[in-house]
Amino acid sequence: MNTIRALLVDDHAVFRESVASALAARPEFEVIPCATIREALHALTLAPVDLVLLDHDLGSERASQFLPAARQIGFAGRVLIVTAWVSDTEARRLVRQGVSGIFLKESPLSALVESMRLVASGHTSLDKRYANLAAERTSRTEADTGPKFNERQRKVLRFVLEGLSNKEISAQLQISESYVKAILQSLFQQTGVRTRGQLVRVSLEQYADQL
Repeated sequence: MNTIRALLVDDHAVFRESVASALAARPEFEVIPCATIREALHALTLAPVDLVLLDHDLGSERASQFLPAARQIGFAGRVLIVTAWVSDTEARRLVRQGVSGIFLKESPLSALVESMRLVASGHTSLDKRYANLAAERTSRTEADTGPKFNERQRKVLRFVLEGLSNKEISAQLQISESYVKAILQSLFQQTGVRTRGQLVRVSLEQYADQL
């Protein structure tokens, strides 16, 4: 049996260490535990990895932030999201980004092992809650499932994420404050939110690849 070299990325130490230990006890797995995306990306540069077990919620980070960065440094392996919960919207986004499965932590270790085997062998493994996404993956494209921000919107959004006020953004971009407000309104409409706080959360969770 070929060894599956897996990277386990989870910010909860007890879960990360216990699962890594349990999997490493099986001869078919070699497991590298990481707590942050930065650690995970560094690990990917050191040795080849077949499979990444990636938590969706990593505190201030999200799984969707890892995927583009990993591809950029040349990672061509497969990714299995291992999470307590993920919304249908974010699950769709992750599938569109190319994850090979979504596994819920409420399931037993034996089920995780089976999911890892499936994903490592080239198959998809989605929890039954997200089973319908397999069909959507082949029938929908990024173009018809979410907004695309223009360069001006991206610049304003980045400043919003940094906590700048409308007046400060206006000064940075050398545009009027009313124009900044208009751009923010367009972002609200495109993302379906009503407040800056909601815009920040949705942007980090769903549109990090456009920032």
